[in-house]
Amino acid sequence: MEFSQRILDTPSSFIRNILKVTDSPNVISFAGGLPNPISFPVEKLRESVNRAIDEDGSKLFQYSTTTGYAPLRQYIADKYNHNFDLGITADDIIITTGSQQALTLLGQVLVNEGDGIIIEEPGYLGAIQAFMLAQPTFYPVTLEQDGLNLDELKEALEKPNAKFIYTVPNFQNPTGLTYTQEKRDAVYDILKDYPDIVLIEDDPYGELRFEGTPLPYIGGGRLPNSVILGSFSKTVAPGMRIGFIISKNKELMTHVETAKQAADLHTNIFSQYVLHDYLTHNEYKEHVEKIIDLYGKQANAMLDALEKYMPEGVTWTKPEGGMFIWATLPDNKSALDMFSKAMEADIAFVPGDPFYTGSQHVPTLRLNYTASTPEVIDEGIKRLAELFKKY
Repeated sequence: MEFSQRILDTPSSFIRNILKVTDSPNVISFAGGLPNPISFPVEKLRESVNRAIDEDGSKLFQYSTTTGYAPLRQYIADKYNHNFDLGITADDIIITTGSQQALTLLGQVLVNEGDGIIIEEPGYLGAIQAFMLAQPTFYPVTLEQDGLNLDELKEALEKPNAKFIYTVPNFQNPTGLTYTQEKRDAVYDILKDYPDIVLIEDDPYGELRFEGTPLPYIGGGRLPNSVILGSFSKTVAPGMRIGFIISKNKELMTHVETAKQAADLHTNIFSQYVLHDYLTHNEYKEHVEKIIDLYGKQANAMLDALEKYMPEGVTWTKPEGGMFIWATLPDNKSALDMFSKAMEADIAFVPGDPFYTGSQHVPTLRLNYTASTPEVIDEGIKRLAELFKKY
């Protein structure tokens, strides 16, 4: 049997494969990007399921429109207009099956084989995987402590057939870094001279800020080809798979809608009704504040443990929100080479390699703190530090 080149060129998700072998109760896993299940509003969602069925009956079980449940799209528009003054309407939003589907749809709509995609390095593994199905050429730009390297960005923009830039400006996956206001303005000043380049700002973690002040988007509301991706996976329930695309570019959104029609007709409408009911009958902001408090304590527990146990030369980022810390080993030691040794010690992390489009055996690794208690985090980092000292 022969398979398409696009699927042969697309690697299986390293993280998904890791999760298959970290189910053992003995393994302390910092590998997943999993929200803490104690944050799921189970009882409130149960009430919403019953109320939505009682009020809307068979509508929850019937085919629906591709763009998504109109009241939910209006809720999202109102929320983003209130928080960011974007001036959008419900018609500027398409509900997707998680923001992960949005990445695939945008790759299909914007990229021909060989076209350029400008991406952060290191960048989000799920985006790299989704975009690879379009068989692009990647133009990686180094992600610095405050955002993209501007000289590399300017160089990438001059590459042939560069179609869009993909960024995660808030609490980036995998590094946990956040673009400063100064760097956001600098990136905007560069991009305003490239009106054909689409700027995608993926923001699944933006509400989960436990330090500092929320910052406006780079292009949202001020670049004509701005796209913002959002999700309720990190604040309500990931299993509902409700994400969304926001863009005022009507032509782009028409093509995205067509691609989604071909992909799945529409996102799970049952989940959309239930989610909208939950959002309109509960204090969503208070719920998110509880998650922020939880994740802030877990992040501090990991930062304290890293400070306490890690040998000299190991460095790490200090996130202001989100779910991840990015560590760097000294002397260019390969984190991938350490992975199997860590698994033997019942401790799991994600080596940095899958977050790069070209580099191999990099000295970096991603640590997730949201799925473990402070006590487990302390023990896990202690094990990891002992391993690093040994090797």
